[in-house]
Amino acid sequence: MIRDGLHDVPQGKVAMVVTHLEMHTPAPMRPVPTPDGVTFRQVQPDVAWYRDIFMRVGALDWLWYGRLSLADADLNAILTDPNVAFYTLTRDGVDEAMLELDFRQNGDCELAYFGLTSSLIGSGSGRFLMNKAIELAWAKPIKRFHVHTCTIDSEQALSFYIRSGFTPYRRQVEIDDDPRLTGLLPETAAPHVPLIRG
Repeated sequence: MIRDGLHDVPQGKVAMVVTHLEMHTPAPMRPVPTPDGVTFRQVQPDVAWYRDIFMRVGALDWLWYGRLSLADADLNAILTDPNVAFYTLTRDGVDEAMLELDFRQNGDCELAYFGLTSSLIGSGSGRFLMNKAIELAWAKPIKRFHVHTCTIDSEQALSFYIRSGFTPYRRQVEIDDDPRLTGLLPETAAPHVPLIRG
């Protein structure tokens, strides 16, 4: 049993509070028009495309790192799995968002990754993309749509998911190696998370 109070995080590690959220029926959507100059499309990604969008959407700003540690062959196995679907928003010929829906667990869809590059923030693209996510997830015969976020991600993420119809149901503390100290990410990534060396 974990005692109440403060607990030291080992040097060289990062700690985050992870909140898990779910919906069991399609949430009512707040319709928004397609943002100006933006195109929504499905992607059949290769490893290079995925690593690029993953870095630009989440790794450099929000310390996303889970997929960066995968070998190319392991990542490609996910990218080519017929039960995982990938979408993006494109503006001026550049892909600026990622939406990854994982249907590998029978009866479930996980909103595995969701985010925009900074160039789309404030354009209404987040709400538009979430509407697409809800629509696409519930177009399949699922019983639950779920997602998780954490305290080193955007401070707007948790409230956005709740406004989108997800309900929090579990909270965990995760401790892991700081990816800026293992070489997965540059030391300048996610400056809102202090870098504490061992």
